[in-house]
Amino acid sequence: MNTNTHHISRLRRDPLVRGLGWASALLGVPQVVAPAGVARALGVGDASRHRLATTVVGVRELAAAAGLLGRPHPAWLWGRVGGDLTDLTMLTRALRNHDGRGFGRTVAATAAVTVVTATDLYAAVTRTRRSTPMELTAATTVARSPDEAYILWKDLERLPYFMVHLDEVHVTGERTSHWQASAPFGRTVEWDAEIARDVPGQLIACRSVNGADIDHSGEIRFVLAPGGQGTEIRVFLRYVLPGGAVGKAAARYFGEEPHQQLDDDLRRFKQIAETGEVVRSEGAPGGKRARGEFPQHPARPLTVGELKEALA
Repeated sequence: MNTNTHHISRLRRDPLVRGLGWASALLGVPQVVAPAGVARALGVGDASRHRLATTVVGVRELAAAAGLLGRPHPAWLWGRVGGDLTDLTMLTRALRNHDGRGFGRTVAATAAVTVVTATDLYAAVTRTRRSTPMELTAATTVARSPDEAYILWKDLERLPYFMVHLDEVHVTGERTSHWQASAPFGRTVEWDAEIARDVPGQLIACRSVNGADIDHSGEIRFVLAPGGQGTEIRVFLRYVLPGGAVGKAAARYFGEEPHQQLDDDLRRFKQIAETGEVVRSEGAPGGKRARGEFPQHPARPLTVGELKEALA
């Protein structure tokens, strides 16, 4: 199964996508069958132009329902977003030119469409796959030998201790593992990965296998620092962020900027490598403060209970 077919298959089983499909069907039928009644219910009157506009909206909703329930694709979700914006424009115009009769119903309809628009936008952003990948690089130096740093990183199930967007990593084979991570907008994504290259003390390269929620690959190099003073850890990640460029921008707005995440992750790895603990202080940024991980206090290691709570 290719990536696109797998994505469509997942959308077909997606409760939110199917729910929006049925919502379109339930909204579209009365608008096509009884446009005058729907127009009156919205408080805009049943003049011929209102009946026509209601019918057109109903046809659009039925088309969206057929697409989302039959062969779902992000294009149908973005079509709903575009339709919502058109509806809001028409309702706003109706409010501005309202004669006062049924004004409250029109206000309520406008509020409802605003909520629907937000839901559709969320669905469209988080269910869209982009072909342009996100590429991240970062580096840090730790006071450990390359072999020691390599061994720490190779223990994949410990990665969530310092990569806080990771929820769980389970080793499933000699070179395979299963990953679960937090994504923008509160989503959770999972994928299976394999170690593509493994050079003890020098390099670990991983990549997701076919059909993963995220097309992901990464390379971590362990290079002896100048003068033999520790190890330079160089990280290169390549993946498709859910929602593509729009998702990336929204994630940054909500305090989940990927480059900052990676820098924070490396800083925590350095702390674990050198002290055995994630240390926090008033002066050390917590990275994803918006989500409350590793809150700031006077310098001291996290207790076991606090670490579990932060990673929950």
